[in-house]
Amino acid sequence: MAITNGTSSSSKYLDPSTALEHLATYESRDGLSVSELLNSKTHGGLTYNDFLLLPGKIDFPASVVQTETRITRNVTLKTPFVSSAMDTVTEKDMAIHMALLGGIGVIHHNQPAVDQAAMVRAVKRHENGFITDPVVFSPDHKVRDVLDTKVRLGFCGIPITDTGKLGGKLVGIVTSRDVQFRDPEDSVSEAMTKDNLVTAPSGTTLLEANELLRTSKKGKLLIVDPNGCLVSLLARSDLLKNQNFPFASKSPESKQLYAAAAIGTRPADRERLALLVEAGLDIVNVDSSQGNSSYQIEMIQWIKKTFPNLEVIAGNVVTREQAASLIAAGADGLRVGMGSGSICITQEVMAVGRPQATAVHSVAEFANKFGVPVMADGGIGNVGHIVKALALGAGSVMMGGLLAGTTEAPGEYFWHDGKRVKTYRGMGSLEAMEQGKIKPTTSKGGSKNALHPTGSKPTNVVENAATSRYFSEASAVKVAQGVSGDVTDRGSIVHFLPYLHVGVQHSLQDIGVKSIKDLHDGVRAGEVRFEMRTASAQVEGGVHGLNS
Repeated sequence: MAITNGTSSSSKYLDPSTALEHLATYESRDGLSVSELLNSKTHGGLTYNDFLLLPGKIDFPASVVQTETRITRNVTLKTPFVSSAMDTVTEKDMAIHMALLGGIGVIHHNQPAVDQAAMVRAVKRHENGFITDPVVFSPDHKVRDVLDTKVRLGFCGIPITDTGKLGGKLVGIVTSRDVQFRDPEDSVSEAMTKDNLVTAPSGTTLLEANELLRTSKKGKLLIVDPNGCLVSLLARSDLLKNQNFPFASKSPESKQLYAAAAIGTRPADRERLALLVEAGLDIVNVDSSQGNSSYQIEMIQWIKKTFPNLEVIAGNVVTREQAASLIAAGADGLRVGMGSGSICITQEVMAVGRPQATAVHSVAEFANKFGVPVMADGGIGNVGHIVKALALGAGSVMMGGLLAGTTEAPGEYFWHDGKRVKTYRGMGSLEAMEQGKIKPTTSKGGSKNALHPTGSKPTNVVENAATSRYFSEASAVKVAQGVSGDVTDRGSIVHFLPYLHVGVQHSLQDIGVKSIKDLHDGVRAGEVRFEMRTASAQVEGGVHGLNS
């Protein structure tokens, strides 16, 4: 072959300027479409580690990527992050901070209904626009009542009316400074501030009210009618939260944080739900390991009839058939996953479940036809898993172990093998199933050796969330479907969730899409492509080849 100036003859190669035109001659884009990837007949069931997304074209900064998404038919959040309804993951602090940071926390129900309702109430009172149901005292209340409110609800700036109710004539306000160094038995009338109250007339807009708060330098703005009767109030602390947490998940009407909580499918859960709704609940998660049951279907139908404005997330499901039953019953969202969590052993013990990537795609493909968003629950260990779940059609991801080591998760830190950790347990673990239960007794005369002992029905048993979730309340012998362990300290959710958010933004940038909606649209159109990973490819993609 003739060589000219150190290069081969140009006739061997195509003109570089025609590269894009030549690319268009290929029958399909590089990689696999989502339907080709998730073909169970060809590839079996896949997990998040079994595939990758192929890169697209970057022509925008990661900072412009929008992560807004729907978690139910009518609720949209700024980020796709949800904390799991587990007793070592989500209580009041986690729910509040998840909502402030643009996600939402589902408060677990492995606790008395009144305690769960108190947590919902604390979330709803944490941030407001106009507070239309404030705590109000009368002059006859005691200082101890103010201090008790501070402990229970986290604030003590309380308006005082002559009746002790909203709508009564405003006579003062009591704050933390007013009750400092006071005898708890002193009456509020002795401690409260009566003069120079900062008020505004009813009809004042939120924008005007915020400006009055800024200029007054007071903690509360009291809204009164022409007769001087209290109708609502506005808190300075909420102005600061609006500045510090611009992504906060709030109801468009009340400007309060969204509150979500889980319940079971048993008759007692109807009474529990009534307390939660009274406390201000926005979203209920009907929680079961296997959602396609007559119990859950009847519960969803009852909820939609009794509380028609309440959003219902149903589950868990992993198949189209399961999803269809719950959608037909009235579900506003679906929770997908069975046995894929790090502390869940359902797939091994019960031989039932589905690899999570396949489950998410199968259910999302079906549910999206009905406008029902899907929440991927389980198997989320890093930012990559979050993005993969979203690419397969999920609108949000529910995280347990990833968040259990944060400051806001329930429980105390302790040291284990030189690491600072927190306890994390599956709701199917024996420890969770024994939570709050009275030790069972058996009637006399029962066989101690039979596989199913006669006369061994427990008496005085208190049902809990774990046993009802796994349909085990009446079982004399409990079969664990989860384990207990500990997870490493991850610091505060205030720092960790923004890290996850920025990670998702950069990942979508690499894929070449500017929003979760664009990601979903691109996957459906076959423009966002995938690739299978062999075992050796997974090794290559991880840390390798280092001495230490």
